[in-house]
Amino acid sequence: MRDTYDLVIVGAGPGGYVAARKAASLGMSVALIDRGSAGGTCINRGCIPAKALLHAATLYREMTTCERFGLHAEGISFDLQKIYEYKDMAADRMREELEEEFRQLDVDLIRGSAVICRDRKVRVTDEVGTTSVCQGKNILVAAGAKANLVDLPGMDLPGVMTSEELLTADAHKYDRMLILGGGVIGLELATVFQSLGTEVTVVEISDRLLPNMDREFSDALERILTGRGIRICKESILERIEQEKESGRLVCRFVCDGRNNKEVVDAVLVSVGRSPATEGLFESDVPVKLERGRIVVDDFFRTNIPGVYAVGDVTGGIQLAHVASAQAAYVVERMNGRKPSVIISMVPGGLFTPVSIIPSCIYTDPEIASVGLTEEEARRKGVPVRCGKYVMQGNGQSIIAGEEEGFIKVLFAPDSDELLGAQLMCPRATDMIGELATALANGLTSTQLLYAMRAHPTFNEAISCAVEDSRKDFPV
Repeated sequence: MRDTYDLVIVGAGPGGYVAARKAASLGMSVALIDRGSAGGTCINRGCIPAKALLHAATLYREMTTCERFGLHAEGISFDLQKIYEYKDMAADRMREELEEEFRQLDVDLIRGSAVICRDRKVRVTDEVGTTSVCQGKNILVAAGAKANLVDLPGMDLPGVMTSEELLTADAHKYDRMLILGGGVIGLELATVFQSLGTEVTVVEISDRLLPNMDREFSDALERILTGRGIRICKESILERIEQEKESGRLVCRFVCDGRNNKEVVDAVLVSVGRSPATEGLFESDVPVKLERGRIVVDDFFRTNIPGVYAVGDVTGGIQLAHVASAQAAYVVERMNGRKPSVIISMVPGGLFTPVSIIPSCIYTDPEIASVGLTEEEARRKGVPVRCGKYVMQGNGQSIIAGEEEGFIKVLFAPDSDELLGAQLMCPRATDMIGELATALANGLTSTQLLYAMRAHPTFNEAISCAVEDSRKDFPV
């Protein structure tokens, strides 16, 4: 550990480790500080373990329904302990690859709790209480976010967990589970545990699942999940959790459809969003500007303190790993006088409103992905759009795979014909959205999107069908 670095990074998640990689490759001396392991929440307690469980659970569900393909298998079962070991292996391998990259790039990975002090100094306290101080010519804060809790009776009972606690817990077979929150994380984990035989109830306070997505996606996913046996309770409020004395199981009391409900479960997953992790991050005499717990930054991710930047969840913006990574790369490139290679939003020709080009992905089964404007958002903003849609039941690869339902929707500007947004609900949607994000970032038109052939049979060729549908009333 040196006394002074070109860049001191607080937080080793997707924002921090991308910044460290980029800065070191550009010749900067870098210190990367985190109280936990490299990779932050994403690799260790979030994205990677969750997606590993989703992969295993989806494979198991497919095996149990393989007779529709003329296949027959007896005694299909799963070993939950080995599934959890596989989940841990995926996280371990990614973390080890990351740490090896740091060694090769000469990045100092410092484990401990960081407090940012005046004059761009950072005090680090390790797990045994030893304190050290390093100074940065620049400081980048990428401390991430923490799971929100709910102030309800019984939230401190054993078996009530956040997603981070659930994903790092020992393997346990839950017969029944209640999930509080019908957002991305809650529904992904609902898919996992229902596929592995758990009876799942989702309690959501709003009038639909995935409140930030178009209702069309929410309704379609609800039909699929309900068809698989997941109970969905919308416009519902969890009032309290109690514990049975004899069995130790949890009694959840909630209001659904105006009626009092009670469910006895083995576990409760609280998935109601995340908040910036800024508590204790700055020394009391450091005048950093905070707003409702988030670090306030300008368009260049600068805080009000010269030389101190912040990216990712800690700024209270869009809470996605790839957003933090893109912002981190942007900051480091600007520090080195380079033109940033990534943009976050753009203003298409003829519009007066910026359009986000950040892809959003939901790893349910089927997958959901979105980029740019949605039809509902366009309507709210008064942006005219020309829509095209293709229902996946007619897609050859969907028929081969026996998929239940899905669709692709694309939105174009009526006059300029530029792509304004796209939403996909189908297998491989999270991979396919990259093509449409690239098209959006480069202002491609429906005509240009049809220049390239898409192979047959693939899920991807349905993009061509949706684009063609958007041109029904468009002059050729």
